[in-house]
Amino acid sequence: MTEPLPQTTAPSLKHRVRELYQGDTRGAIRFGYGMLIFDLVTVCFIIGTSFTDRTPLLGIIDAGIGALIALDFAARLWISRDRKRRFFSFYSILDLLVIFSLLAPINGEGVAFLRIARVFRVFRSRTTLRQLRRDSGFFRRNEEALVAAINLLIFLFVMTGLVYETQSGPQTKIGNYVDALYFTVTTLTTTGFGDITMTTTFGRLLTVIIMIFGISFFLRLVQVILRPAKVIHKCPTCGLKRHDFDAVHCKACGQILNIEDEGLV
Repeated sequence: MTEPLPQTTAPSLKHRVRELYQGDTRGAIRFGYGMLIFDLVTVCFIIGTSFTDRTPLLGIIDAGIGALIALDFAARLWISRDRKRRFFSFYSILDLLVIFSLLAPINGEGVAFLRIARVFRVFRSRTTLRQLRRDSGFFRRNEEALVAAINLLIFLFVMTGLVYETQSGPQTKIGNYVDALYFTVTTLTTTGFGDITMTTTFGRLLTVIIMIFGISFFLRLVQVILRPAKVIHKCPTCGLKRHDFDAVHCKACGQILNIEDEGLV
């Protein structure tokens, strides 16, 4: 008499969704890059539509994008092992504000600049950074410089959106995102041509914030670029992370290192 074969149960829907968001399979990697492309396209759409009048069609597209982001937010919350902590995290609050601005806009564009803040969560995601390190040799060799540049660009996008949404009008001569970007860059670099100026107290305070924090991000980028190139590889003995690309031994403790390379001389 033969024993019955053990029955195998198919993975649950939650397990499949968790693998899609947190797994290392080819499908999960493609999904991660797809989400990144979706967010970048969304940002380009927001900037592009700032040059046009608001129409019912744009409102429908906004609602569709908001519904997709809401579905993504719900999926991440569903698979989370600590839903309360996840819901009240900084990135979740950003997502909720973005969803609100898309599904319930105030006076057309209202708080649309918050949608751009969503890109901050994507580029600061450990999953995204891990995938880029694994898939791109160029990113691995220049990670610090690229991350510093991305942080500066995200700051520019967020502040540009904030300037556009709060200061646009005939008095400030800010009519679209390009005008707001022009003002943000000239303020950050302390060039200050004077053709676009802030007339309100909040606008002047915003100008001060752009100068202080923008210069900090810019100096960080310059520091990383001018610093001698190093590879990030943690020494198993002393923990030193930065080494020369061709290092065989750790400078601090002499431990033999096994730094991966791509055969470049």
